[in-house]
Amino acid sequence: MNFKIRSGIAAPKTYPGQIITYSVFPNLNITMTWVTEISQIQSPDFFVDEQRKGPYSLWHHQHLFKSIDGGTEMTDILHYEIPGGLFGRILNRLFISSKINSIFNYRSNKLKRLFPSV
Repeated sequence: MNFKIRSGIAAPKTYPGQIITYSVFPNLNITMTWVTEISQIQSPDFFVDEQRKGPYSLWHHQHLFKSIDGGTEMTDILHYEIPGGLFGRILNRLFISSKINSIFNYRSNKLKRLFPSV
């Protein structure tokens, strides 16, 4: 989706209430603004970001971290809803859910390249 962070990360540390604004390009190079808020943090175990403005009716994303031998295991728990009723659910089934899965797969592969297991 070609995320570009526009504001909100100048603080040296992530904190509850932090607002992050992105430009995203989900389809056909149409620019959308996406605003998320870091709603919860329990360092070093997890943090939660929630959409405040953007393409979803609901976006609640938990990032969980667990110490394991040789590193850290990261787990994502995502709850989202698409606007548009039946039409939105059809779009989700046809396009959106696979797009979201590809974003998380990309991140997972990138992290594996950056931090190969010992």
